[in-house]
Amino acid sequence: MKKLGMTSVMLAVLRREVAVAMRQKGEVLTPLVFFVVIASLFPLGVGPESALLLRMAPGVLWVSALLAAMLSLQRLFATDYADGSLEQMALSSTPLGLLVVAKALSHFLLSGLPLVLMAPVLGLQFGLEPRSLGILMLTLLLGTPTLSLIGSIGAALTLGVRGAGVLLSLLILPLYIPVLIFGAGAVEADAAGLGFGGHLSLLAAMLVLSAFFTPLATKTALRISLE
Repeated sequence: MKKLGMTSVMLAVLRREVAVAMRQKGEVLTPLVFFVVIASLFPLGVGPESALLLRMAPGVLWVSALLAAMLSLQRLFATDYADGSLEQMALSSTPLGLLVVAKALSHFLLSGLPLVLMAPVLGLQFGLEPRSLGILMLTLLLGTPTLSLIGSIGAALTLGVRGAGVLLSLLILPLYIPVLIFGAGAVEADAAGLGFGGHLSLLAAMLVLSAFFTPLATKTALRISLE
């Protein structure tokens, strides 16, 4: 019964986030448009040299996805904080950590998953082979939820702070670096004829560790911001 109750709470939060997103479609589309624009500028600027584009592709696509995912982090708790809903959530009987997980999951579904689905289309601009495109999608599928979970800590710490966007970037970018390295490294390793399984295992491990530790850290940061 308890598990059913937790599941229903998470589904309720997800439905609410999707409903809010549908009323603010511009904010949902902004990260995706940013991802497309940034990733598309590199082939135009570098030129048609296929070898160089292939070498750049994993890093460029991953950096573009990382920056695009960051665009919507500031709004993760800001709306609920502004209308007082966040304080009511903190005072309710529902564990705040559960609400944090639900918010991070909604951020992934609304911001991260569209990037995963768009990445293969953009990868074609760089001449990536179907196998490389599949590995790229897999790394993004493992990595972008980690970005959402880690980003929730920064979003909670900068809640209500002036210049929160810049401060949020400074706080979480160093934590994003391992995800970026192993995400782009998996595609590069496969292109070099090396095994990429180790990179995927490390990405999966980071996802599991983030899912375990970040809700507690974010919950603590939210309580500090609400005091």
